[in-house]
Amino acid sequence: MADSRPARQRALALALEAAGLEGLLVQSLPNIRYLTGFTGSAGLLLVRPPDLVLITDFRYAAQAPRETGDTARVEIDPSSIWDRLKRVLGEYPAGRLGFEAHVATVKERGRLDAVAGQQWTGLLEPVEALRLVKDAGEVAAIRAAVAVAQAALGEVLPTVRAGQREIDVAAALERALRLQGSEWHPFQTIVASGPRSALPHARTSERTIRPGDWLLLDFGAQVDGYCADLTRTVLVGGVADARQRAVYEAVREAQRRALDNLRAGMPGREADQLAREVIVRRGFGEAFGHSLGHGLGLEVHEAPRLSPTAEAVIPAGAVVTVEPGIYLPGWGGVRLEDDVYLGADGPVVLSDNRVELLELP
Repeated sequence: MADSRPARQRALALALEAAGLEGLLVQSLPNIRYLTGFTGSAGLLLVRPPDLVLITDFRYAAQAPRETGDTARVEIDPSSIWDRLKRVLGEYPAGRLGFEAHVATVKERGRLDAVAGQQWTGLLEPVEALRLVKDAGEVAAIRAAVAVAQAALGEVLPTVRAGQREIDVAAALERALRLQGSEWHPFQTIVASGPRSALPHARTSERTIRPGDWLLLDFGAQVDGYCADLTRTVLVGGVADARQRAVYEAVREAQRRALDNLRAGMPGREADQLAREVIVRRGFGEAFGHSLGHGLGLEVHEAPRLSPTAEAVIPAGAVVTVEPGIYLPGWGGVRLEDDVYLGADGPVVLSDNRVELLELP
């Protein structure tokens, strides 16, 4: 597959030129990876088109040149990457440079101001704006991560029984994710049972799963740096009662309506409304307190947003989650989440969307 990094760098150069800037300092590690391929844990990337200079430390002296190839010049500093940045900036004429205002700390902002001759302008997510639209390689990586996550779930679900602890299920799932090929866990795995499933972002606990409990599993995988994010809710050790079925079917219908009607070009709030209208009509509107979904890529939460207040239009080429839920304190909750690519010809669900009510023995 063709290397996308040169095209990304050219797109950023055009955006900087349009903003009247000669360059940009990139601190966000996902953004540095997006532009250069560098996967290390420390680095600064100075973009002075047509040059890109990656500054990192001795730990990556061999790794950084191998990963970046000829897409960036690599500078290794044994003591301070910020001191090296000053020296590199001295190679270029003074000018107006941007920095990632959503990333830089107050201390780091002070370091920039200390660089003589440069005028710094804070920019909000200039590289993230490019990352909104996924190319074929990015979609393939997300699809591969989804396949890993689904394989791990398929391995673990048949072993889940009442009497196990949430933490036991989480450990088995995370082990399976690694063995299936996940580079790491893109977020802390959520396994929540019984009344705790009403906590949308519950921390996995030592609670013992009881017969008739909901078991909510929110987990992900990572392949080539790209994330999958899935949620399934199952019933353990029993048969769902009428209320459980009503809640589950409301969430399932809401997700189905969103998946069938979601399109690139609609504002994020309209996408959210597709599912929210179903849940409101079923009488559970107050129990759906979070947004319908979010973008997915090198980070598990990125733009665009699918929320009641999101006015921005969802671009063709975005990958998003679709995850409606109903949460009833003291009783439990249900969430169903799948990952979707929004192409020009309509949505493509990257995950299996196997959301029929599963009652485990």
